[in-house]
Amino acid sequence: MNVPYRTVPAAARTRRGARRATVAALTALCATAPLGPPPAWAAPAAPSVGPLPVDFSVVVDASASIGKEALAREAEAAALIGQGEISDRSRASVIGFGSAEKEGQQPVREVCPPTVVDAAGRQRISDCARRLTDREGAGLGPGTDFPAALTQALTRLKETSKEGTPKVVFLLTDGKLNVEDSPAYGADPAARKQEGEKRLREVLDRARREQVQIWPLGFGKGIDKEALQQMADGGYRNGCADVPGSRPRPEVVDGAADVDKALQSAFAAARCARVEEGTSSKPPGELTVDIPPIATDGSITVTKRDPRVTATYYDPKGRKVPLQGDFDGSRFEVSGQDGPVEALRVKDPLPGTWRVQLSAPPGHRDQPATVRAIWQGVLRSSVTLEPSAPRPGENVVVRMRLQTRRGVVITDPEQLAGVRAAAQLSGDGFEPVDVPLRDDGEGPDDRAGDVLYGASVTVPKTATGALRLAGAIAAPGVVGDRRPYDTRVSSGAALVAAGVTLENHGVHPGGSVTGKLVARNNDSRPHTLRLGLADQSTAAALRISPATVTVAPGAQEPVPFTVSFGAGAPPGDAGGRITVTDRTDGGREVGSAFLTVTVTPAPTWWDRWWWAVIGGAGLLLALAAVVAIRIWYGGVRSSLQGLVLELRRAGRSLDELQVPGQRPKKFWFAVEEPASDRPGLQLRNKRAAQVYRLRRKGDGLRLRGPDGKEQTVSRGAPARLAHDLELAVRGGSRTDREPTGRGRTGQGRRPGTVAGSRGTAGLFGGRIGRGSAAPGGVNGRGGRGAPANGTGRPAGTSGSAGPGGSGGSGGAGGPSGYDSAF
Repeated sequence: MNVPYRTVPAAARTRRGARRATVAALTALCATAPLGPPPAWAAPAAPSVGPLPVDFSVVVDASASIGKEALAREAEAAALIGQGEISDRSRASVIGFGSAEKEGQQPVREVCPPTVVDAAGRQRISDCARRLTDREGAGLGPGTDFPAALTQALTRLKETSKEGTPKVVFLLTDGKLNVEDSPAYGADPAARKQEGEKRLREVLDRARREQVQIWPLGFGKGIDKEALQQMADGGYRNGCADVPGSRPRPEVVDGAADVDKALQSAFAAARCARVEEGTSSKPPGELTVDIPPIATDGSITVTKRDPRVTATYYDPKGRKVPLQGDFDGSRFEVSGQDGPVEALRVKDPLPGTWRVQLSAPPGHRDQPATVRAIWQGVLRSSVTLEPSAPRPGENVVVRMRLQTRRGVVITDPEQLAGVRAAAQLSGDGFEPVDVPLRDDGEGPDDRAGDVLYGASVTVPKTATGALRLAGAIAAPGVVGDRRPYDTRVSSGAALVAAGVTLENHGVHPGGSVTGKLVARNNDSRPHTLRLGLADQSTAAALRISPATVTVAPGAQEPVPFTVSFGAGAPPGDAGGRITVTDRTDGGREVGSAFLTVTVTPAPTWWDRWWWAVIGGAGLLLALAAVVAIRIWYGGVRSSLQGLVLELRRAGRSLDELQVPGQRPKKFWFAVEEPASDRPGLQLRNKRAAQVYRLRRKGDGLRLRGPDGKEQTVSRGAPARLAHDLELAVRGGSRTDREPTGRGRTGQGRRPGTVAGSRGTAGLFGGRIGRGSAAPGGVNGRGGRGAPANGTGRPAGTSGSAGPGGSGGSGGAGGPSGYDSAF
């Protein structure tokens, strides 16, 4: 019993994410519209060669109807496509034309002979295209001789083009055929127009025979659109590929200012490329243009108008790129820096947004510059056949995946909008069979929109030997190299059958993935199988081990294997196939599978430890907050702010003094006339004589006297002073600290003293009370100069409230003044 051939299951490709449903509809067209044989210039090219060459001629109307400014725009457009060409094997020529109406005049002037557009040739085109603006000595007549201009272009293309190289003429004009004054078209002026039209038809017939496309571009108000359409239809009609927009068509724009854009768009369509429109800006300024990941060859063109403008180029990573040479896997080549148009040709460009920095000296900053990118993607169509060695008449599954020439797998369907994919099966004993491929999730195609195409086909029963499967694609801006897959038909049961699966599908650069090879040997002798890699990215530096496996006769062995990735493996889906060949059977391939592995950048230090960093930062913030609160609270606790000092003798309150300032930690004061009947408290400097100092220590207060001795001021126990005096401290609560006008800082106040008496400053008649204000009192205190209770004693001392308040705060009749002092 043979082991069934297995490929990567559909679930393994779910990592690619959601795909657009429209892709399935686009590729479903392949089921009913086979590609057929490729056009002559869609032949396969070696991946290292680059885009296929195109020979083209730009034919520019330089007749009298073209103004100086319009002629300058035409010259810029001619230089633009000459320098923007992406193949260094193409040839370009530039021809100006008018008419020959009298002696000394000529209908055409070849300003740029056929030139290979390599680095030196692109610079020559930049220089010679400017000669179009020099009308002195050109010898062109004022008419418009289309037949003479096209004849010159066809002749040059025939002389220089190689067999199979596509040929294109781009014709720029602002008018219509005008040879009525040209003697070369007959002696009768009335018949010259008809003769001119006849010769134009003959030239178009020649273009069709010689397979030369004609793309006419008209600008201005006097355009003969029917004549332009006639020229587009009259030449060779087969495009670069069987995709919409690749066949010649006329373009008409309003004025010369739009000629460069229209011509570059036509040029891209003619050579199966695409154009990305960028931004415009006057120097000094910055331009931007996007290059998609699918692009393998491109040119960034900058229409500067003024040659004194300087352009500096930066890649999507923000790095300044060289104007010549290699950098980070790309090759750069600039031309036209001293002209009105310059271009930077890039091979294998980095995808993303490119920046062009403009600078110019004063007096050369009034012309807006524009940037565009013309690009093409040269893709490999990597194909597989399941089973690898089918029998005649057996139904097989064809699969195809698209890769760039560097092995990068294309997985974004938007990059292949409008793609048509197919394969062709050919071999000994039968005519080639076209196989339309699908990406709609139907039949053998596992998943819609994953850019992995599939289809089934029956091998003709007449097949006798070699088989070749070749993939083909057609899409705007994309060409395929039609890489073949070669195998042979099997006459009976396969001697060896093998299936390959991968066990994991994600890896970091420098890592590896594992898989399993299941092989069944139906032969009577051992077979040595070789595991290999095909179509892989060179940058990935892939290795597979073990390289060989020996399977005993009649055995079915599952063999684990490992695919290792180099440290420089680029991110994205890895390209390539895992192949299994039977060395015992002449190297015949007995199994294969696409390498469906996604390379992701190695996790950074932040990716590994972000949770610890954030947690640690949060913990540090919390600790900092706790410390700040403790410091603040410690400052509050150590502060004397809000405390009120009360001087007593024999239980009678003599004076009060509130600690001033914002959170003071120490307070100095003195007892004035301590031996008298009316001593008082007075704010003093710390250097004064007979000064007391009050400070906090721990949860209590410490009072140092003039003799330097300290004592503790405890809750409910006033400190004893000389002369039978006592010092009580109260306050410190939120209520006591709010400025209510009930206390006075600085000089103390003595209850009952007359205003202006010696040693008095408070001038309040009563204690700080907590009741409502009595008539003549303030905030619950008695009026000025008289005792609050009318008895000559401080209010509150007897416990009964006088008219100044409902009991003093700290007297015998009020609450204790120590409740908030500590």
